[in-house]
Amino acid sequence: MRESAGDRLFAAGIIVILIVVGLVTLFPLYYVFVVSFTEPFEYIQKNGFVLLPETWSVGAYQYLLSTSAFVNATATSAFLATVGTALSLMVTSAFSFGLSRKRLRGRKFLLMMVLFTILFNPGIIPVYLLVRDFGLINSIWSLIIPVLTSGWYVILMKSFFDSIPVELEEAAMIDGCHDLSTFFRIILPLSAPSLAAFGLFYAVAYWNTFFSAVLYINDFTKVPLQIVLRNMLIDSDTAVGGATAVEMASDRQLPTQTIKMAAVVISTLPILLVYPFLQKHFTKGVMLGSVKG
Repeated sequence: MRESAGDRLFAAGIIVILIVVGLVTLFPLYYVFVVSFTEPFEYIQKNGFVLLPETWSVGAYQYLLSTSAFVNATATSAFLATVGTALSLMVTSAFSFGLSRKRLRGRKFLLMMVLFTILFNPGIIPVYLLVRDFGLINSIWSLIIPVLTSGWYVILMKSFFDSIPVELEEAAMIDGCHDLSTFFRIILPLSAPSLAAFGLFYAVAYWNTFFSAVLYINDFTKVPLQIVLRNMLIDSDTAVGGATAVEMASDRQLPTQTIKMAAVVISTLPILLVYPFLQKHFTKGVMLGSVKG
């Protein structure tokens, strides 16, 4: 079919709108990145508005990486994102695989319990009391164990495991594999797209841990990166590594705004770097097992 002039005009209008929306969306990211690398004197000279710095500087990053508080917070967030994601994937995949096999005793009851947790949330105070009674207050594990798995992720991954033929298990058992070896050597390799998708979900959630840390962590040396970033962004006098932001600017001749922007870049960079490598598995992993026929 030949396109009419009206169709071409409509398509051109849609393209223009998408370009404008894309620029509006990307400009804040670009501005944060540019300001974080702007030479301090130039930033002050231009009254805090820089589109393209004449002189690039890494002074803000050098300062942040030299402060023990920021480094400790980054290490805590990295630990949560790696160890927490690995444990969550292990628990979620094992539980989902068990629920997907009809020979599991009490399968329907367990499935109902999972659905119950999706529909009804216990609330902040009961969860806090439970964490306190287990002695996890002020422990890094208080940010992992209470959110180790998700009922919704269990249901989605169970749907994926339902699509794997039972005959594969039977063939593996005939070859001498027991349940654990079948799970680790047969099922998990086939589940790579699903694990990559849900691993990204878990990693983002752990890396962005904030509210749980506010509730359970009292020692500032154990807080994740988001707590430090929040303190820096809302309060120019917040202590970071023993010095306030105002003292920072006077001692190092660094505007507080460049330091804040550098902290934002560091806090978002890991997820931005990981996502492209998992993108090819993302849609496939989420959609596998979602349609039955």
